[in-house]
Amino acid sequence: MTSSANDTQSPQTPPSSTDAQGAAGTAASTEALEKRIAELEAQVKEKENKYLYLYAEFDNAKKRAIKERSDLIKYGWENVARDLLQVVDNLERAVEHMPAGVDSNFASGLRMVLSQFKSAMQKQGVEEVTSLANSFDPNLHEAVGQEPSADHPEGMISKELSKGYTLYGRLLRPARVLISSGTQN
Repeated sequence: MTSSANDTQSPQTPPSSTDAQGAAGTAASTEALEKRIAELEAQVKEKENKYLYLYAEFDNAKKRAIKERSDLIKYGWENVARDLLQVVDNLERAVEHMPAGVDSNFASGLRMVLSQFKSAMQKQGVEEVTSLANSFDPNLHEAVGQEPSADHPEGMISKELSKGYTLYGRLLRPARVLISSGTQN
């Protein structure tokens, strides 16, 4: 048996066009897959950002609702407190203008009621605004006039006509005051 030169050598066929197309197709499909992956990653990132934004918005809304409820509980009785201040004013006037001949037990009882009433208001956050001998603050005081005063320099409060009150730091009623215009020559 004689073999020809062609038989002993393995046939070398040049790369066919289908192999080149297959490699090019694989590269194109890889490129398409990479593009699709990038698109999906962008969508995931966008959805993640939306989720974080909505979560933060929800958290802020929850905090806002808690604060609003807290403020409602804290300041919800503001109108009632304002009305009750008139009762305190009248009790103070009654104690202040009590005649000398009044029964001492009655006077003592009225002072105790006033003290208890003020204490109950204080427990609910109502505080008196201090005014006398302080400088005028338009956020806390209502000036109703000026008067010369040897005891107080100009711009200081010389007389308090009605007390001011705050409710947990928020002005409930301004103090009505007279301001010193200094000494009159």
